[in-house]
Amino acid sequence: MSGENDVFDGAPTRAEVCCVAVAESFRGDGERLCNPIGTIPMVGGRLARESFEPDLVMTDGVGAFAANPLPPGADPALAVVEAWNPYPQMFTVLWNGKRHVMMGATQIDRYGNQNIACIGDWHQPRSQLLGFRGAPGNTINHTTSYWVPNHGPKVFVEAVDVVCGGGWDRAAELGPEASRFHEIRRVVSNLAVMDFETDDHRMRLRSVHPGVTVDEVVAATGFELVVPDEVPETRLPTDEELRLIREVIDPRSLRESEVPNP
Repeated sequence: MSGENDVFDGAPTRAEVCCVAVAESFRGDGERLCNPIGTIPMVGGRLARESFEPDLVMTDGVGAFAANPLPPGADPALAVVEAWNPYPQMFTVLWNGKRHVMMGATQIDRYGNQNIACIGDWHQPRSQLLGFRGAPGNTINHTTSYWVPNHGPKVFVEAVDVVCGGGWDRAAELGPEASRFHEIRRVVSNLAVMDFETDDHRMRLRSVHPGVTVDEVVAATGFELVVPDEVPETRLPTDEELRLIREVIDPRSLRESEVPNP
């Protein structure tokens, strides 16, 4: 590949494109707690702060806010602590809409309802998963996005088996008080980026990653996506973003094990 990425060895990988797509999910958040969960979400969230969203607040993964971009799996003792963040304070932040979390989703539907609890009938599930965790409170109290490393019809489903994180349709049913901070913003997968920027908040295909076609994304989705007439490619990382990803934020390249290059 020629152009601004020539200074690096090799073109950006699919994992690095995903990191940039995650970072873009936090664009415009300003002074807000950025709380990504998982390797690529952590790399993307820290990339956003180190590049275009310097006011984002990041945790050290334990009990403090960290001023430096800790690599995934780094010892929290390496954090440059900028503030104490005890557990009760986290809930104060959470309940006031001052947080944007990126969670995983074992299942997700067209309105952004998410399941991480179990697969199959609730009374006798085929598989037990994480449980509800913080999904109900997250989706009611602040912005939530999702990361899906394996885009397929078993994840993007017509109806989730159990609703853990509430989607746009359920938030509307609850009324304005319950949904004042509700926002399901983005779904980033290993194939594409989706949003809910439609009149009825159905999932829309926002971009496809380089090398992926719209038809491939549609075939890998178990419901009808809203597909615009023109679907752009997810943007590539800039030189500086590649440097940050490879040398500062994830020097051990843990991102590549989460999304191998096709």
